[in-house]
Amino acid sequence: MTDLPENSPVFEKIYMDYLEQLSGIDLKSVADRLGIDIRDGEAIIPLFGTPYRVSERGVFDMSGLRPSHSVCVLLFKYLLLCPPEEPYGSEWTAFRDFKDAAPFVEGFSNTSEHEIEKNFTGKLIYLEQACIISGGKAFDADFSYDLSMWFNPLPKVPVIMLFNDEYEVFRSKCVLLFEKCAEKYLDMECLAIIGMRLAGQLIKYRKE
Repeated sequence: MTDLPENSPVFEKIYMDYLEQLSGIDLKSVADRLGIDIRDGEAIIPLFGTPYRVSERGVFDMSGLRPSHSVCVLLFKYLLLCPPEEPYGSEWTAFRDFKDAAPFVEGFSNTSEHEIEKNFTGKLIYLEQACIISGGKAFDADFSYDLSMWFNPLPKVPVIMLFNDEYEVFRSKCVLLFEKCAEKYLDMECLAIIGMRLAGQLIKYRKE
């Protein structure tokens, strides 16, 4: 959520700080609570279906490369903020309604919901295709939207995307919903990163 280059010294300092924090936790215990695997002392975390290896040695994809800074931060915090017990709060919640969301609401909307609206207005069939390619599943719930899709960006942190296409005088509308307990697993910056990455994946897989 910043314009600094990926090789910025600031990012490297943040990365090293998270590595130090990670060295102080019981990775196996955290992994058990999150429902993720441990292999060779590394947590294997699937982010939108792509596995990453995380330990005090660093964050790497399966080919051994470090991912983007935002992905590193997201995965570090996913481990560091893991709640000691399974939290309550499975009702679906808009990002803006989380207690600490206010400073991030505009950025979240601009980089996720509005991006989906901008790229898929009048292209509902292509949005549905992109959702399926991205691992989305149709969500059968009492939402009066043209398209309702469920995603599992991280274990324990599902997301629903709701989309209404434009119709006559009504503009298209996209809403991303998290379970209320998501705030126990990640902070607002990280939930915003999830929204941004979901929008990016859908745009990437748009086929016309």
